[in-house]
Formats: sequence, structure tokens, C-alpha cells
Amino acid sequence: MRKKVTKAIFPVAGLGTRFLPATKSVPKEIMTLVDRPLVQYAIDEARAAGIKEFIFVTSRGKGALEDYFDHAPALEQELRRKNKTKLLEILKSTNMDSGEIAYVRQHKALGLGHAVWCARRLIANEPFAVILPDDVIAAEKPCLQQMVEAYEETGGNIVAAMEVPPEKAGAYGVLDVAEDMGPVVSVKGMVEKPKAEEAPSNLAVIGRYILTPSVLQNLNRMKQGAGGEIQLTDAIAADIEAGNPVFGYRFRGQRFDCGSKAGFLQATVAFALARDDLREELWQYLNEIVQVDKAAQ
Repeated sequence: MRKKVTKAIFPVAGLGTRFLPATKSVPKEIMTLVDRPLVQYAIDEARAAGIKEFIFVTSRGKGALEDYFDHAPALEQELRRKNKTKLLEILKSTNMDSGEIAYVRQHKALGLGHAVWCARRLIANEPFAVILPDDVIAAEKPCLQQMVEAYEETGGNIVAAMEVPPEKAGAYGVLDVAEDMGPVVSVKGMVEKPKAEEAPSNLAVIGRYILTPSVLQNLNRMKQGAGGEIQLTDAIAADIEAGNPVFGYRFRGQRFDCGSKAGFLQATVAFALARDDLREELWQYLNEIVQVDKAAQ
């Protein structure tokens, strides 16, 4: 019987320098996308996939992130007093019970692979998910839930993959495909940030993973890779070399890179337009901007 995926690692130790000065005092992960912080989208996706234990790899200055998941008795009491039951329910949905969430410090910024490795003792000998909150995915069925369902069929390691233009391959880990089976592809290699002409495919890895404990063992032996960092891609590639199965999964949905300002703004517009309470007013505003722009041309 295949073990269920019930633990997820959220690497959130980054400084968010691309969003300075906002991130001088506010962790990037709690910057709001419409009216929810980035990390809440990741948590909701994990819960939908059956995740029960949430492991955050943090760093100095992330206290506000920890506070976000805590109970706020004074605020809850005030909402109850004013009979604002809908807001109270929203607030309660952000709380994490004691024992459900854990925090691990990454003391040095040595890369994604190192961040995942920092959580190794809390994972032990179980399959686990990794979710990068910067990658926000709009999907009818949440991306990680799609991947968990695929994992139940395939086992092994699964990475979320999407097709990118060749000139953008250098920003991602790229899959070397052994067999294309539709949504699932069998992988024979992975290359971190290849030059456009050296990319083995146009299937890029994005921030969702289901991994086996052997990847953590590989990270124990890892040396610095691309960019002088310990790369998670290299540890997964080492699993392929050891004969362990690795699959890419073409998820159904739209991914927004909220680690960039442009991606964050695009996600804000897309998620706001998906809201019944915001769509009409925002559409009207966007149409006005387009008309003004056309008139100026």
C-alpha cells in the first residue's frame, strides 16, 4: 500500500528583495493578492490535497508570517461583538491548530535544495510535498490535488511542469523526457537553468513537487550547483540516476509567478476578475484604460 502524502514543506526563507521597500518590514509571503496573503493560497491548495502537517522553512524577520497563522482573540471578540459572522468565519479559516504547523530555520541562504533539507527530521521516511508560495496557480481542481491523484497511480517523484518558450528555459529546471504519456511524462534527466540551445525540452519545472525520502538522502550528499546554491533539481536528478522513477505532470491551470512584480500584478487582475464582487467594477476600469490608450495612439 502506497503511503499517503500528508506533509508539505513551504520554503519561505527568502528576503523578497524584488519587492523592496515593501518587504523591508513585511515578509513577501504575506503580501496580499486581492485580499488574501500569498501564503494563504498555498495553504488552501495543500489542504485540498489532503495535507495535514505544514512545515515552514523560515529565516530571521519572518515573525509576522508566524503571527498570521495564530489565533487573534481580541479581533475575534470584536467581530463577534459586532455580529460580523462572515468575517469571523474567514478569520477562523486562516488559523492553524497547535501541532498542525511547524517552523524550521534556514540560517544560510544556500538554495531551495538546502531549504528542503532543513526540514528532513520532520519528514522522516515519508513521501512529502513541496510548495513554493511564489507560484500561485489558478485551477478548477487545485494543482497539488491533481498531482496527488497522479501520484496514487505512479508513485515515485512527481514535479509540476509547464511548457515555456525556449528563450525562457534558462530561468527554470527543465525536464529531459523519456516518454510522453499525456498529462504525465516519464523523465530521464533534469537540467537546472540550461542555455536555450542546450535545453532538453520546453517542459519547465515549477513550484510544486511530490518527493520520496530518497531525495532528502541525496541532499545530504549535495554540493553546490547552478548559481552556487544547493539545487533541489540536482537531488531529483540523482534519484533518476539511482534508478528511481521521476515524472513530470502537466497540470491543468494557469500559473502566475508572484515572485516578480509583473506576475504579481497579473495575478491580482486575474483573481480579482474571478470574483463576483469585484469583476464588474474592475472590468469597467480596465476598459476605460484601454480606450484612453487607444485614443492616445
